[in-house]
Amino acid sequence: MGVLVKVTDAILFVFFVIIALAAPLIDAQTCLPTSLIPDFLVELTSWYSREFGDYLVDERPHFYVGLLWLEFLFQWPLALINLYGILSAKSWFNTTCLIYGVSASTALAAILSEMIGSNKASDKLIMLHLPFLGFGVLATLRGLLPQSGKASPTVGKGPALARKKRA
Repeated sequence: MGVLVKVTDAILFVFFVIIALAAPLIDAQTCLPTSLIPDFLVELTSWYSREFGDYLVDERPHFYVGLLWLEFLFQWPLALINLYGILSAKSWFNTTCLIYGVSASTALAAILSEMIGSNKASDKLIMLHLPFLGFGVLATLRGLLPQSGKASPTVGKGPALARKKRA
């Protein structure tokens, strides 16, 4: 089980790094005025939109903007906290990973259902988003696993209750 948890943590670490970079540099452009964004980042997002046919980035429907605000204000800080939690083997990592995973999975379920249901999204765009849904599910499952490095639960390791001695 310890190897599985460590491999899962390594996969999550890579995805959390991607989120830590993409959220403020790319996704925040949907929420913030273009005047606040450097030109090279605006060009990068325009290239992405053209290359993958991401109509949500171009059209900016209200639900999508709301989900990106959720990512920018809630999920991004959690991703940074989770990076620290993985590197420092913090006991609270399971909880924050579970919270992140549920939030990310829910947001991606809404985005993917729009993409698939509208028939506007290319297969390339859907295939780009599916790994992030898998990442959300993996983060949720990781939140339910024991902390890496701990072979057994800590319940029962405290001092035993004192018993009366019989004479």
